[in-house]
Amino acid sequence: MTAKAYVVGVGMTKFEKPETRDWQYWDMAKEAGTAALADAGVPYARVEQAAVGYCFQASTAGQRAVYELGLSGIPVYNLNNNCATGSTALMTARQFVEGGVADCVLALGFEKMSRGSLGGGSGAGDFKTSPVARHYGIMAAAHGFETSPPTAQIFGNAAREHMERYGTTEAQLAAVGAKNHRHSANNPNAQFQDVHTVEEILAAKTVHRPLTKLQCSPTSDGAAAALVVSERFVTEHGLQDRAVEIAGQAMTTDTEESFASGSCIDAVGRPMSRAAARLAYERSGLGIEDVDVVELHDCFSVNELLTYEALGMCEEGASGKLVESGATTYGGRWVVNPSGGLISKGHPLGATGLAQAAELVWQLRGEAGARQVAGARVGLAHNIGLGGAAVVTLLRKA
Repeated sequence: MTAKAYVVGVGMTKFEKPETRDWQYWDMAKEAGTAALADAGVPYARVEQAAVGYCFQASTAGQRAVYELGLSGIPVYNLNNNCATGSTALMTARQFVEGGVADCVLALGFEKMSRGSLGGGSGAGDFKTSPVARHYGIMAAAHGFETSPPTAQIFGNAAREHMERYGTTEAQLAAVGAKNHRHSANNPNAQFQDVHTVEEILAAKTVHRPLTKLQCSPTSDGAAAALVVSERFVTEHGLQDRAVEIAGQAMTTDTEESFASGSCIDAVGRPMSRAAARLAYERSGLGIEDVDVVELHDCFSVNELLTYEALGMCEEGASGKLVESGATTYGGRWVVNPSGGLISKGHPLGATGLAQAAELVWQLRGEAGARQVAGARVGLAHNIGLGGAAVVTLLRKA
């Protein structure tokens, strides 16, 4: 029998617009890590390993961050997997626990970002050396290259393809943004808490047609953390009422399918999201029909629609109608992004996947306050990064 891993404590900072708050990355990491340990009632001295994710700091920044929690000499693993970095830290912690390497592992993610849109992934703006040059090459061959921010371009062009192929409308794309902004009004940790109508979202400044500013995730500062432990640790420390099982988890990367079609829909990750979901379902014995609440990677509104299809929530091409029907909000079949998602909660790259896990843990424990999904028992997290990596995690109340 495979050993089980449980999340027993989670914490996060409020996500902030960069330069809003006078703090360093180690300050935000300390805040999130301390909150996760307090949530579990476990002292830092019991942590045996730490998996720390970030994208925009130098090597060993993970050590600088966890040193704020204590100088215990434990191994610290520094991780960078683009926007999937936070869930990569969670997966690393889970594997250490399930593999018997450690009984108590801290997964921590943080980001201190600059204002303005993200570049193309190289950090220097040189697409010849960017690790995502192949992805942008697919886009340029099909759509050319414009002056708008590169990530908005590739996702915006995926939206254009979806509209042309399936009849998806701009109003359906805007409905994703309206839903997630509405949800974030109940989340004190969200960067934005303003409610916007579909009409207001459509009228907002265009970033890359058809995507407007209110359908795009912002740059953000923030941190999130999760304490992952073994079944033995849960029992020995009486943490059964705090424990949420990682019932199934999978990471996939790009395959031939990502590039063979020449489509931006495939280049931005729908195939690897679909593959990760399939593996996570197999490993957990659960399916999308068992899921109550979903936190997914809505870096742009179109990616929420693509992810509905990848997770099996609807047939390919039917995602616009799905969001329009109300099936993915309160009173519908699933509640998707009750936190506000990346669009409204914010997107500090290294923290995003762990913030998704924190939201789901609170939901499954019944601790989500005004945004609580009634009777939630199974949650699904989906976190993706260009270049690429997709992580799907199924969480179940123990």
